[in-house]
Amino acid sequence: MRIIQRNYLYQLTFLPMIFPVNCYLVEEGEELTLIDAALPFSYKKILAFAEERKKPITKIILTHAHGDHIGSLDALKERLPNAKVYISVRDARILSGDHTIDKEEEPFVLKGGLPKNIQTKPDVLIKDGEQIGSLLCIALPGHTPGSFGFLDKRDNSLIVGDAFQTRGGLAVSGQFRAFFPFPAMATWNKAEAIKSAKKILPLNISLLATGHGNLLENAHLSIESLLERERG
Repeated sequence: MRIIQRNYLYQLTFLPMIFPVNCYLVEEGEELTLIDAALPFSYKKILAFAEERKKPITKIILTHAHGDHIGSLDALKERLPNAKVYISVRDARILSGDHTIDKEEEPFVLKGGLPKNIQTKPDVLIKDGEQIGSLLCIALPGHTPGSFGFLDKRDNSLIVGDAFQTRGGLAVSGQFRAFFPFPAMATWNKAEAIKSAKKILPLNISLLATGHGNLLENAHLSIESLLERERG
């Protein structure tokens, strides 16, 4: 596991050289908030890192319900029974095993590693504009219908799950990158993902933290340039 820190944020990367999967711990005073639950084996190192920091994980927030973002959820909840689990209203259905789509989501279908037999039930269903500690909840549909990002209002860093990727080159979900095509292959609706990318432009993001790939500093300019090329 690789660990990188930026201000209040810790990026934990599993399989960094093969198939990098990121989850994040955000410091909130004497507590930690975990964003995404990575792979099924990841829980041991997530818990060990929190123990090293001598701070408890009190919240587990999921950006979306794909398997590489909820892999350790059950194991973590078993070991952290008092930690509250947060996910969007829409992706809570996916987490529960309901992979049907709504009429307004047609003709697109859900793709990617859809969960089965997850035992954990979310404690809180989040909505656009709500706040969890220092984190502003921002609906970013596209990769899944209920994908969310989380903006740390202390430093304008944004954790986006797979709404973007930096592995293989910066891309909005659904934009194909030959060296890492998997997020695009797992995207529900590319057009919605691009709308979501435009939505965050006014936020002047300082740091972009994605589900796959390195942290991106000065992200606002890079995202703006990426969307300009898409229009072109």
